[in-house]
Amino acid sequence: MRRLAREPLLHFLLLGAVIFGVFALASRNEASRPGAIVVTEGRIASLATAFARVWQRPPTEAELDGLIRDHVRDEVLAREAMALGLDRDDTIIRRRLRQKLEFVSEDVAALAEPTEAQLRAYLSDNPDTFRTDRRFTFSQVHLDPQRRGERLAGDAARLLAQLERAGPRADVSTLGDSRMLEAQYAALPAVEVARQFGDRFAAKLGQLPVRQWQGPIESGYGVHLVLVSERTEGRVPALEDVRAAVRREWLNTRRQAANETFYQSLLSRYTVTIERPRAGANDRGVAGARP
Repeated sequence: MRRLAREPLLHFLLLGAVIFGVFALASRNEASRPGAIVVTEGRIASLATAFARVWQRPPTEAELDGLIRDHVRDEVLAREAMALGLDRDDTIIRRRLRQKLEFVSEDVAALAEPTEAQLRAYLSDNPDTFRTDRRFTFSQVHLDPQRRGERLAGDAARLLAQLERAGPRADVSTLGDSRMLEAQYAALPAVEVARQFGDRFAAKLGQLPVRQWQGPIESGYGVHLVLVSERTEGRVPALEDVRAAVRREWLNTRRQAANETFYQSLLSRYTVTIERPRAGANDRGVAGARP
């Protein structure tokens, strides 16, 4: 119990419950006086602040009077619409209300700031989220199967022998059939290699020996003779290098947990009955509910 009492998330949820209770009480007070509309000083200040945020200046007296009239008009029409039940079964309104209530729990959770130990633990528990991509520095010579036809295999073998004699310093800028592709790529991430050349080509680059001409290797363009100059393996960076990203993900996870806990506490107040269709109802065009 002592450990639970020290848990910050519990404090935030309790604060959220208090805020929720205040909102509910205020709503009941308004409902008890359905014919009364009170435009408080706080509401007027809020209207003026919103105006200044948009126009970069405070409203004039006439403009403020207009804002107040618009607010009263909104309030009257909104109350009458709700009295007529126009808000019921409206997907957009229900979604907006859900969002507003979730914002309450998210704002409460956002009050928490992670400690150094929490950030390090989050990075340790979620390494793949922050792992850097494998990178390749390589040279390639493209051979077009359509252009070379039956000569492709022989041309590839002769050109590979020529490149092997020249070694890593071979000048490939004038070789090959495509001018759309670069002859050399520096520190290209594996995901980008796959995007440009295809997954099989990227996987093959990860298997080739370094600083040796190899091929032919197939891609979506045709076949290639390739020399991998450098291959940098992906790694999990130090916290100091990705602190902002880790903090952002930690806060997002915290918000999601607070939302779920808040929802489960509200759900416990309700009895949920799901009336599933009888057997064969789907055959008559009645869609069945999913859990």
